[in-house]
Amino acid sequence: MKSPSALDELVESLRCLPGVGPKSAQRMAYHLLQHDHKGAKRLAVALSASLEKLRHCKMCNSFTEEETCGLCSSAKRDHSRLCVVEMPQDLLMMEQAQCHDGLYYVLMGRISPLDGVGPRELHLERLAKRVREGEVREVILATNFTVEGEATAHYIGEMLKKEGIAVTRIARGVPVGGELEHVDSGTLAQAVFERRGI
Repeated sequence: MKSPSALDELVESLRCLPGVGPKSAQRMAYHLLQHDHKGAKRLAVALSASLEKLRHCKMCNSFTEEETCGLCSSAKRDHSRLCVVEMPQDLLMMEQAQCHDGLYYVLMGRISPLDGVGPRELHLERLAKRVREGEVREVILATNFTVEGEATAHYIGEMLKKEGIAVTRIARGVPVGGELEHVDSGTLAQAVFERRGI
């Protein structure tokens, strides 16, 4: 039996979400249609409103409803330090950790030649312009410790050194509360390599 085309379209639409395959998308679609009409309508309205209202902040490139987001326009933030992260969710994690009181720049990705993403696709000239025109004295690179994240950090570091800006990289190592016997050898080796005096 052939599914109704509207149902096929819903299932196919749900597949655009990361980690959602055909079966998961089908389960979600049936759940929304069968058990949660209110949730489905709320989801549709929220998606529509988000697409209509949200834009990129002209300063940090994260999502906002205004031209400049609340973090960038806050006088309480340290405007001399700029933390570069890959995605908006990374910015949220930094804020939850309360470990950075400066400003941010969100790349919206990372350099990944295999995926066709290079410096041009990340609009790194906007980051360089922001550093050049602002009062930034230090850029903290907080990209992920993946091959792509490391390549991105290296590229940005080299680019910003030409601007005469101090560039630092977040450290790697043993997690807080972690026991050495449970830490992988790469993490342990990096922790020893990046050791500091006490």
